[in-house]
Amino acid sequence: MHKVRDIMSTDIAHLSPDDNVFEAAVIMRNENVGMVPVCQDGHLKGIITDRDIVTRGIAEKKPNSCQINTIMSDHLVYGTPDMSVDDAAQKMAEAQIRRLPIVDQDQLVGIVSLGDLAVRSPYQNEASEALNEISETHNNHVSNNL
Repeated sequence: MHKVRDIMSTDIAHLSPDDNVFEAAVIMRNENVGMVPVCQDGHLKGIITDRDIVTRGIAEKKPNSCQINTIMSDHLVYGTPDMSVDDAAQKMAEAQIRRLPIVDQDQLVGIVSLGDLAVRSPYQNEASEALNEISETHNNHVSNNL
């Protein structure tokens, strides 16, 4: 059984809760990502997404200088390095997320994305199933709101 530690990305840009929204946007642009973990002393405190910036920042007329902790998502879903790739894919599908922070002994140690699952042929089925579940739920949610 393959473990998350075998496929997770470990070179992770992160922010502190006191950093501002502008800094988050710059990191997202520079790293070409839509989610950045928010850590304090290595402990995962939340995540900030491009969607958080739009819906909780711009749409609520908060300035770019506001602290990340005012708009970040703090409902955390995360995995561990020793969990199986199947379990990680299932957790991502259930939570409807495309990136799963990986925490070991209360420290952020990596991130697994659907891309990490998809580019490694043994995991293509798990990535495909997770993406299908995420897409189906998203499409149903959008359809129900029209």
